[in-house]
Amino acid sequence: MQNSGELAYWNERFGGAHYHYGTAPNAFLASQAHLLRPGMSALSVADGEGRNSVWLAGQGLAVTAFDFSPPAVEKARKLAAERGVAVDHRLADIYAWDWDARAYDLVVAIFIQFSPPAERAQVFAGLRRALAPGGLLLLQGYTPRQLDYKTGGPPHAENMYTEALLREAFGGLEIAHLVEHDDEIHEGARHSGMSALVDLVARKPARG
Repeated sequence: MQNSGELAYWNERFGGAHYHYGTAPNAFLASQAHLLRPGMSALSVADGEGRNSVWLAGQGLAVTAFDFSPPAVEKARKLAAERGVAVDHRLADIYAWDWDARAYDLVVAIFIQFSPPAERAQVFAGLRRALAPGGLLLLQGYTPRQLDYKTGGPPHAENMYTEALLREAFGGLEIAHLVEHDDEIHEGARHSGMSALVDLVARKPARG
């Protein structure tokens, strides 16, 4: 379970009316729009202030999203209402989320790098279990070189991802795209500038 110190940190970060990561979707997520179909079920993990879940709903998906910060969830609901879309926003701890409650056609995990390695393994296992057969995982994170850029993300190298780490963690999925790259990103004040990124597109086998 995420501790009270973490909750206080994120509540402070997400406090106020300003959307600290902006209201536009993550660029990597938006670049995968060709893989999405109206009516798909989607889970947006640690969704923050709602920029990604609201965009997914705008593409016609049936979206469930969760975050453990009440101010973040409140702002996500407000953004959905302003955009005229329906999202099932939940207040939930990532380590207590019931990954087996239902299976989704799409699971989205964008910059969820607050988890140290032991807890990360638990979360990654959950992401795999939440995928329906044939379901798609879209994940983006920072690589350790992000510590040199200092343009977003946690200040801990052990929380970062590498291509090798993700290939091992999601080896049971069909990996369609996995690449480390440097790119400029502009997602509000918190993610802005040249960044060291890794992108994953993977699909759960339809059978087996």
